[in-house]
Amino acid sequence: MQRITITLDDDLMDDLDALIAERGYQNRSEAIRDLTRSGMQQAAQEQGKSGNCVAALVYVYDHAQRDLSRRLVDTYHHHHDLSLATLHVHLDDDNCMEMTALRGPNKDVQHFADHIIAERGVRYGRLWMMPSSKK
Repeated sequence: MQRITITLDDDLMDDLDALIAERGYQNRSEAIRDLTRSGMQQAAQEQGKSGNCVAALVYVYDHAQRDLSRRLVDTYHHHHDLSLATLHVHLDDDNCMEMTALRGPNKDVQHFADHIIAERGVRYGRLWMMPSSKK
């Protein structure tokens, strides 16, 4: 582990200290390491660098939308190598939520999630990706 010295303006330091308190970090070093890892992962994704990830795809959809359930199932079957498990929740008479654990190459997981979220009848969707060394 290496020790470094950085200079932050007072406003940024106040924001960092507030984040540390809010999230319960034990010290500034832990927070900065976590934020650095997150920023590096985001930069790698934005630059299109290949790598593997684990991810959570969460979306809400109208289960009565014509053929949507069939289209979703077909998409999952065509990408069976990415999907680890799915939890299905009935929210009300019209809406369901699904949470899917995914694993695979970043760009394949992102493409799959984009396709699911773009389906007509999917109302909200979000993908959370984390780096993984597993293939």
